[in-house]
Amino acid sequence: MGMKEAKARIKINRLLEEAGWRLLDGPDGIANIVLEDHVKITEKMINELGKDFERTKDGFVDFLLLNEKGHPLIVLEAKAEDKSPLIGKEQARKYARSENCRFVILSNGNLHYFWDLERGNPYVITRFPKPDSVEGFRRIVTDPVKMVNEPVDEGYIARTMDPGYFQNPQFLNDETRREFVDRTGIRFLRHYQIKAVKYLQDAVRHGNDRFLFEMATGTGKTLVAASVCKLFLRTGNAHRVLFLVDRLELENQAWKSFVQYLKNDYQTVIYKENRDDWKKAEIVVTTVQSLLIDNKFRRLFSPTDFDLVISDEAHRSIGGNARAVFEYFIGYKLGLTATPKDYLKKFDAENQATDPREIERRNLLDTYKTFGCESGQPTYRYSLLDGVKDGYLISPTVVDARTDITTQLLSDEGYAVMNIDDEGEEEKGKFYHRDFEKKFFSEQTNTVFCKTFLENALRDPVSGEIGKTIVFCVSQNHAAKITQILNEMADKLYPGKYNSDFAVQVTSLVQGAQQMTINFSDRSNNLNGNGNFYSSYLTSKTRVCCTVGMMTTGYDCQDILNICLMRPIFSPTDFIQIKGRGTRTWKFADKLILPQEKEEFMALKKTTFKLFDFFANCEYFEEEYNYDEVLKLPAIRRDSTGESSEGPGIIKEYETFDPDKVKTLREKVIGLEGMKIDRMFFEKFNERIQSDPVIIENIQVGNWETVIDYVNENHMNKPEDYVTLEKLRKALDTDRRLSLREIIEYIFGLIPFIKSKDQLVEEEFEKFLSVCKPEEKDDILALKYYFKAYITDPHVREIINRKNYTALYVSPTFSMADFKAVGARWRTQIPEYIKDYVPLNNFM
Repeated sequence: MGMKEAKARIKINRLLEEAGWRLLDGPDGIANIVLEDHVKITEKMINELGKDFERTKDGFVDFLLLNEKGHPLIVLEAKAEDKSPLIGKEQARKYARSENCRFVILSNGNLHYFWDLERGNPYVITRFPKPDSVEGFRRIVTDPVKMVNEPVDEGYIARTMDPGYFQNPQFLNDETRREFVDRTGIRFLRHYQIKAVKYLQDAVRHGNDRFLFEMATGTGKTLVAASVCKLFLRTGNAHRVLFLVDRLELENQAWKSFVQYLKNDYQTVIYKENRDDWKKAEIVVTTVQSLLIDNKFRRLFSPTDFDLVISDEAHRSIGGNARAVFEYFIGYKLGLTATPKDYLKKFDAENQATDPREIERRNLLDTYKTFGCESGQPTYRYSLLDGVKDGYLISPTVVDARTDITTQLLSDEGYAVMNIDDEGEEEKGKFYHRDFEKKFFSEQTNTVFCKTFLENALRDPVSGEIGKTIVFCVSQNHAAKITQILNEMADKLYPGKYNSDFAVQVTSLVQGAQQMTINFSDRSNNLNGNGNFYSSYLTSKTRVCCTVGMMTTGYDCQDILNICLMRPIFSPTDFIQIKGRGTRTWKFADKLILPQEKEEFMALKKTTFKLFDFFANCEYFEEEYNYDEVLKLPAIRRDSTGESSEGPGIIKEYETFDPDKVKTLREKVIGLEGMKIDRMFFEKFNERIQSDPVIIENIQVGNWETVIDYVNENHMNKPEDYVTLEKLRKALDTDRRLSLREIIEYIFGLIPFIKSKDQLVEEEFEKFLSVCKPEEKDDILALKYYFKAYITDPHVREIINRKNYTALYVSPTFSMADFKAVGARWRTQIPEYIKDYVPLNNFM
């Protein structure tokens, strides 16, 4: 057996073993792998013949993988490392049919395909499926025709919630129907939601298995998703659905919605709360981030565990490495997004390749490509304009309000500041919006923001007070400052009406913040009490919530009248979601207690909301926008000495940012005892981190951005021992750079060990294969060598980036011959993929 054949077989045997397949009888069960002629493999055979026991003169013998009853389940066709697995496709098909097998695995040890002969083409997989998972997959006899012909109407979900609703006398009576629907919570599909499902059915009719719904925020994407789940499950085209979200609050929200809509027919669980019995459920909800930690999704699930995968806020929940989770599973794929492909304009930035807006634009393009919509046309589109035209949504009144500082930043700086990523690493040339609070916002700037808002905000039409408002701030500290300023101003404007509860800070470090969002919503309307101006009017006493990101995606508060953007926004998805908090309609009379007052105010409806924009976010994200209201804010005037002179409404000058002077200077000589300190360094840091309740609480709910911020602020670079990332890395004795998040995950046991550089490269290459899917003609070994060299060798990376290919003739690690072995399209596609999806900092 040649070296390449031996390497392939070793890898294939390991993958079989990891997935629970057994060559020999053992304590875990009897063997479920036999040779192609049904000969059972024995220890004697292995001992006497060695590795060649599975080889014939024509190559490898095929393996048969058996089900629990000993019947053929999968044909495994193996090829050498330098051969494409697909060259054995037709041979495997013929053999599978002779054995009455529905499934085939094609593998060369590096690239693997799973092929369901009843469902189309071979599908790239990065792990072999587990025996019990394939058994469940086998029980699904797909029937696309049945799915296409399934009738879907406005009562599709209502009949699951209450099968006999249409016979209820209260529903049949026009006068009591609304009260019946409100009391029971039955949900009916709107015309555009029905159309979305029908467009999917039509796509299935044309042989598609990937779909993308582009629907504006507030149009009920979760209800549509529930309808799609029912469609697949009811027609037998799926036995289990995976619903991926990208935020913890959306995880719980999605679970509640699916339970509400479908509990009478199907069980829905959140994975982390049902780790031992999730297979009993038809719908499993989880955050993509929880599956990415240490590539948990590969250990927890088999590629055949889900027949339908739905990605909520698709371009975020499948962006970057998260796409590997999405592509890992076999079957139908549905993406939901509120962000159109062309929403983010192209621009000519100097560092376009690293600008997060350009990265986000590419992610949007990738999203459309992932779901088979390269043309830019999603499977179904229902825009904000469609919703407004149909009366389901409302448009904002944009208030363009720029201060001297923000105008100067827009024109001169372009928001070009240093970026610190979620893992604490500096990335030159990117944007870091939290840095604005530290570098640019003074007390005076914040005061101008708050004063402008209070003077121009929409008022509640019933009580006359400031309409309910969400303010989006730069950071938690910035939110605290804005909250304080608003409360001080409210105390002067409305003496005795508020007790420092006009505005509240709602951020992850504030205890009970999640409950605050619930109390502020239109369903509760009792944050710090209600009816402050009008005793029989159940609206929240607190009028303003100052947040950073907690109340963006998925937060439902229909009576919001003002949204303030006191920060720049670089993500089109964030902008869409934030704007979407105000687009829902509302009848103010619904919150009046007395019937006569309800009648009196019945005509008062929410017809618009104000979107205060201090950073020209709307101008950036909207190609052409007719601003409804443009406010000219007071300017700063300086005299000849450079001192400011206060104009009308000005409170002193914006603060300057000269470098701090050295206050104290101390020297300390480190002696030999420093060696002992270094040895104990990580243990001391470990103990402090593990005992900090703030860190523990936020790790439990997945608030990693808060954890990183908190550790940097409270545990790093303190006078006691000056903990730095570099010191921690040295203490752990690794061959690469580590992120602060990775270190904390290791401390808390979220990852079992610190992976080496080679292990990380292997994992990244597996993700690349699942996402980019090389073809039969591609040399997988050559691709892998190129992939690894570009990541780990800065010299090779510079040669490729500069296209100075002649330098490869003298390169000691990656030669011109190596480069020529790489297919032409991969020579550029692999570097582009790595730039987009692989964090190179981890390999330095």
